[in-house]
Amino acid sequence: MIKRSFKILTRTIKVCLFLIAIFIIESSSSKVLGRVENDNFNRNVDLTTMALKVTEMAENDLYTPVDTLTGSLTGYSHDCPLCGGTLACAPSYNVRDRRDYYPDQEYGIVKIVASSKNLPCGTIIRFNQPKISSEPIFAIVLDRGVPGNNLDLLVETEEYASRFIGRSTVTYDVLRTGW
Repeated sequence: MIKRSFKILTRTIKVCLFLIAIFIIESSSSKVLGRVENDNFNRNVDLTTMALKVTEMAENDLYTPVDTLTGSLTGYSHDCPLCGGTLACAPSYNVRDRRDYYPDQEYGIVKIVASSKNLPCGTIIRFNQPKISSEPIFAIVLDRGVPGNNLDLLVETEEYASRFIGRSTVTYDVLRTGW
């Protein structure tokens, strides 16, 4: 009887050891399959690089033109003969203080332009005008009063508008259509 109990105990121990071995093998192989290997000791560099790439991709989307148009560019100021100092698009931005820019949430500080209703209020455009700036000019449509695809750039004074802007043909990129 003791011999039989010993055999049962031995078999039970063998079965338990066999089950434990299978469990260990299975759990270690699933860990290997589920684990991502990264031998790079400086993982912060990877995260920083990834964040920069995501930011770059978002900026590229932000500055990819939706449309490209051509029209005349002229200039005007808050004190022009037919101007009241308040822009046509909501919010009725007051420019009597000679403020010719607008703080846009997506594009930062941008110039203000008037256009026809072809471009909805809040439309962001980009154009190059070497007489005004060597850098591209970003502007937002916040006023009305010009026909077709023409633009009227808000500047500080009528003298500046006639002296530096005049009337010229300009090709511009539409970056955002409306708000």
